[in-house]
Amino acid sequence: MTAPVRVLVCDDQVLIRTGLTTIIDAQPDLEVVGECGDGRAAVDLAGRLRPDVVVMDVRMPVLDGIEATRLLAGAGVPRPVKVLVVTTFNLDEYVYEALRAGASGFLLKDAPAPRLLHGIRTVATGAALLDPEVTRQLVGRYAARIRPAEGGPKDIPLTPRELEVLRLIADGLSNSEIAAALVISPETVKTFVSRILGKLALRDRVQAVVYAYRHGLVT
Repeated sequence: MTAPVRVLVCDDQVLIRTGLTTIIDAQPDLEVVGECGDGRAAVDLAGRLRPDVVVMDVRMPVLDGIEATRLLAGAGVPRPVKVLVVTTFNLDEYVYEALRAGASGFLLKDAPAPRLLHGIRTVATGAALLDPEVTRQLVGRYAARIRPAEGGPKDIPLTPRELEVLRLIADGLSNSEIAAALVISPETVKTFVSRILGKLALRDRVQAVVYAYRHGLVT
C-alpha cells in the first residue's frame, strides 16, 4: 500500500486551520502530520516533520507565508519542500511574490474541498498547480512592474521553437493543447518543456509562467 501524502497545514485562523485539517485527514491517501499558525513555526515544523506538502497561508504573524515559502522552497534550499499557497484574494500581490519565492501553486480559500484535495495531490507529485485564467491575471498584473530590469526575449537562451513553447505554457496551455497548436506530438512537447526548464534553471511550470511574464514574452 502506498504511504499517504504527509501534509503540514499553516494558517493563523484557527477555524480555517481546523477545517483544512479535518478535510485533509478524512482522505485515506492524505495525512496531516502537523499544523501551526505562523510562518516561523511552519519552517521549524517542516524541518522536523519533513512533510510532502505544506498548505501555506500568506498573511500571518511572526513570519509571513512568502518568507516562509522562500525558506522552505526557494532557490538554494538544500532540501526544498513543496508549498501550496492558499489566499483570500485571487489577485493578491503577495501570491505572485510567493510563486517567485518557490511555491508550487496556489488556491483560493473559498475553493471547494475537492479542488483543495486535488491541489495537494497534484503538488505532491511534483507537478505545478495553475489556474490558467487567474494565473494570467495575477502574474500579468504584477510582473510588469519589474519587467524592465529583467531583460527581454533577446537575453533568453532558448531556440525560437522553445520560446514559442514557453509562450504557450505562459498562456496556460497543457502539453496536449500545445501539441495540437504546434502540430507536434505530446512527447515532443514534454521534451521541449524539459529543455526549457533545464536551460532556464526553473523547477516547474509555475516558475516558467513567472519567467515568461518577467521577460516580456507575454502580456
